[in-house]
Amino acid sequence: MKEKVQEALDKIRPALQRDGGDVELIEVTEDGVVKVRLQGACGGCPMSQMTLKMGIEKVVKQAIPEVKSVEAV
Repeated sequence: MKEKVQEALDKIRPALQRDGGDVELIEVTEDGVVKVRLQGACGGCPMSQMTLKMGIEKVVKQAIPEVKSVEAV
């Protein structure tokens, strides 16, 4: 499943990079929780939680229905 998550993140990565940020996959747990680290401008952005839930989590869950949530670490 980790490879599928990475592919989904690669789809949203260009949008993050346009704003000076990025996302790094840290872990995919057995219970379907994806842990990521927001980098660059995304790391300190006040809108990062919205980006995480409305952007990254939405794309990942659409691609991989088994994913329960996406969390920042």
